[in-house]
Amino acid sequence: MKRRSFLAAASATALMPMIAKAQTAAAPANPLLAPWTGPHGGLAPFDKVKPDLFASAYEAAMAEQRQEIFALTAKRSAPTFEGVLAALENSGRAMQRVNALFGVFTSTMNDAAMQKVEAETTPKLAAFSDEIIQNEQLFARIKTVYDARETAGLTPEQKRLTWVVYNNFARQGAALDATKKARLGQINQALAGLYTKFSQNELADEEGYTLTLETEADLAGLPDSVRASAAATAEEKGLKGKWVITNTRSSMEPFLVYSDRRDLRQKGWKMWVSRGDNGDAHDNKAVITDILKLRAEKAQLLGFPTYAHWITADQMSKTPDAAMSLMMQVWKPAVERVHEEVADMQKVADGEGATFKIAPWDYRYYAEKVRKARYDLDQNQVKPYLQLEKLREAIHWAAGELYGFTFTQIKDVPVCHPDVRVWEVTKGSERVGLWYFDPYARAGKQSGAWMSEYRTQEKFRGVVTPIVSNNCNFVKGKPGEPVLISWDDAVTMFHEFGHALHGLNSNVTYPTLAGTNVARDFVEFPSQLNEHWLPTKPVLTKFAVHYQTGKPIPDELVAKIEKAHTFNQGFSTVEYLASAIYDMKIHLAAKGQAIDPAAFETATMTEIGMPSEIVMRHRPTQFGHIFSGDGYSAGYYNYIWADTLTADAAEAFQEAPGGFYDKAVAKRLHDDIMSVGNTIDAGEAFRRFRGRDAKIGALMRNRGFPVPPGA
Repeated sequence: MKRRSFLAAASATALMPMIAKAQTAAAPANPLLAPWTGPHGGLAPFDKVKPDLFASAYEAAMAEQRQEIFALTAKRSAPTFEGVLAALENSGRAMQRVNALFGVFTSTMNDAAMQKVEAETTPKLAAFSDEIIQNEQLFARIKTVYDARETAGLTPEQKRLTWVVYNNFARQGAALDATKKARLGQINQALAGLYTKFSQNELADEEGYTLTLETEADLAGLPDSVRASAAATAEEKGLKGKWVITNTRSSMEPFLVYSDRRDLRQKGWKMWVSRGDNGDAHDNKAVITDILKLRAEKAQLLGFPTYAHWITADQMSKTPDAAMSLMMQVWKPAVERVHEEVADMQKVADGEGATFKIAPWDYRYYAEKVRKARYDLDQNQVKPYLQLEKLREAIHWAAGELYGFTFTQIKDVPVCHPDVRVWEVTKGSERVGLWYFDPYARAGKQSGAWMSEYRTQEKFRGVVTPIVSNNCNFVKGKPGEPVLISWDDAVTMFHEFGHALHGLNSNVTYPTLAGTNVARDFVEFPSQLNEHWLPTKPVLTKFAVHYQTGKPIPDELVAKIEKAHTFNQGFSTVEYLASAIYDMKIHLAAKGQAIDPAAFETATMTEIGMPSEIVMRHRPTQFGHIFSGDGYSAGYYNYIWADTLTADAAEAFQEAPGGFYDKAVAKRLHDDIMSVGNTIDAGEAFRRFRGRDAKIGALMRNRGFPVPPGA
């Protein structure tokens, strides 16, 4: 996601002038512009994409949408919903298609040629978005419909669309005077360029640094699966006979968990946390400083004291104070738990004759030793039961139980890379959509895991079924051997698939309101909730089977996993919250002055009492969630906000007769949350599902922290 993973793809979606749409008329000469034709409601022409086609495709798509906007503003008739909002919703179809392809190639196929295109294109797209937002005639007509929305006989969904579109325009400066609009446009273009520079710098450090293990002695402690992946990576890099740990989370974290070589753990850890912070051409600190100054100026132009106030005003939280309050309620018990965890680890280290105090590169390693000692649970015992392909089957099966979906793999579908596979999703005899799966790391692919949406569901000008994808960065092993993944990676698979299910379940009229197009601090709720199906007995019994024997995971091992559920929650909560608190604080502090992100990191971690044994999950120079786009800027708190909803919703299933497979609760989840998109307010959607607002008690219980009175 990245648990966010949907939002790595949102960097492309955010470039859309309007959230869009699907097909139009006859195919233009440029294949990137052509309506998606063929079976399954039309297929994206990934086989026809070439980087040098994007410039002309965008020129044509922008010209087409300009004509569409002109046509709806030039009308002399009084503005109506159909003549303005519906016409606007139907505009930009070609733009959407090009954006979808551009997003895939900049996130998963971003070679040197594509990076050049990206750097040249993103400022132009930002300018075009501003051109539409700042169109005075367009905004005036939108406002007329908005002002009359209660008396115009609109349906509830039409009223909601009118409010959302008007609010989007107003928040982006549509009502500013000409001077402020011009400056806002300059800021947005500059930010677009800086976001691209940030992400390309981060990618360069992920691809440019590796940890090479030279001898068998360097492999001490590493399980066979990690050794095999490292050997395969070394061979790909022309280093056959050696082992390579890459500078990506999926490669580095297992090494930090298992390597007995403290010197190599330290070397690998420093390489990993220093991405974008090496004082070279790819250093991101100056980029961050520039981003913060521009964001602060943007917020002030729009009438907000800080960028954080501008962001949260449109979310469930409404204010930075509300977000900070929730985070700090969880922070103190999480830090206390870390101190307990460190004490337990230090005892183990001391018992082994260690002469050092636990350091950040030791945490994962000794946590695993404590896990073994306290719960008799060795992740190496679990991993042989966690095959990537079996877990892919598991997420499909659980979706079938909850929503009635069937997944059927289809061939002869254009894809951007041979690793990508495609499934048709059906419910009964009806096509629901398509699901693309891109599981493996490769050059030019951003790290982490995320969900993308190539085509958004709608019933506006005909039924359009969604196309979604899940993207991961697992390291391939030897040919023919199953890829074994960690429990945390399995959780991430269920998480990201939850985003995909949010898109696939969508059942609304207008694409702007469909699927995952919801408040940012609500969008992680469906994905985090989906994590809860992994540890259920039906999933583990059917799909957690040993890669050699085929036998299901033993009940006693499942019991150990359940018993250890809250283990290491101090680490995982503090690691995340430190990043979220930093994000909010630095955007509150940025008011136009130059801020050194590294110095601010040091000061913030000292202020909040960050344990010395942990660093932020995403240090500033690699914090792509907030600095490679606007997806989570001043909004990384979204995960803890959504997890408050998630834990409460999970208890609704636990309280039901059928547990997590209770049909009545699953139907409510579908009807009130998964299918409605942004057609109703997020808070109201949750209340319909749960019967009340969320309470923090469930979150604290789920993490094993003390529960506040009355929660």
